[in-house]
Amino acid sequence: MPNPTPQIERASRPRPTVEELQEITRKLRVDTLNMIFEAQSGHPGSSFSCIDILTCLWSYVMKHDVNHPDWADRDRFVMSKGHGAPALYAVLMHEGYIPREEIHTLRQVHSNLQGHPASKYVKGVDVSTGSLGQGLSAAIGMALGLRLNNSPAHVYCLIGDGEAQEGQIWEAALSGAGHKLHNLTAICDRNTLQIDGCTENIKPLGDIGRKFDAFNWHVIEIPGHDFNKIFEALDYAKQYSNQNHVPTMIVAHTTKGKGVSFMENQAGWHGKAPNAEQMELALKDLAPETYFKRLQEAQ
Repeated sequence: MPNPTPQIERASRPRPTVEELQEITRKLRVDTLNMIFEAQSGHPGSSFSCIDILTCLWSYVMKHDVNHPDWADRDRFVMSKGHGAPALYAVLMHEGYIPREEIHTLRQVHSNLQGHPASKYVKGVDVSTGSLGQGLSAAIGMALGLRLNNSPAHVYCLIGDGEAQEGQIWEAALSGAGHKLHNLTAICDRNTLQIDGCTENIKPLGDIGRKFDAFNWHVIEIPGHDFNKIFEALDYAKQYSNQNHVPTMIVAHTTKGKGVSFMENQAGWHGKAPNAEQMELALKDLAPETYFKRLQEAQ
């Protein structure tokens, strides 16, 4: 039987104010941090740089329904930078795809919340990722398949800028433009840092936007933590691509470790869990009410 049409589409939700979004993403950063701290493993810097984008996509742009996760005409999302999985899990938990009690199970043996997204275990994850460079190719395959089925669904793919050093990204870019994939929007999390340091000191990427433009993609550049700009770019990307039969790349200029002062713009926090003292300092930034409550209890 064909999948039923959902009664609720997330794209129909009224979009909240910037202040409301800041509060939502603050709580999601706390959830992400708690997961990584309990696991003593994970990627806080990479998760925090993209969580604002993920929230806008999953909560207010993409068409999907938690009660019908396999709906054929749902929008698809590919987390090509799979090490940002804790941020994706936090958002999917917020959307109801992951039970709240699983927040304590990140990276544990037999857990659904593996270190990188696994489609076998988590509804809302359409393709397993983690091997950098491959997600954009998968997204292109999805977009081609949906077009063959005359589906109105749109595909979104988040790549990392360090990941853009992989040759497969550029092979995929050629294919996306060559097939005129109007139903594909990619976002590059341009935080300029990767595990070994600055991207420009390791394998310089230069102007990523101009590179994708040369590969015949429509390119939009935005400040990646400005909610209004994120929504504006996602809306315009879909409109422009549909009219001009080209895929769109949104280059989102973000901050590694966004939200935690001592993690921001520090490559060392790409993939390292905080210790107990650092956790307290992070909560002081993200959840001061929790921090001061703990401080009072300790006295």
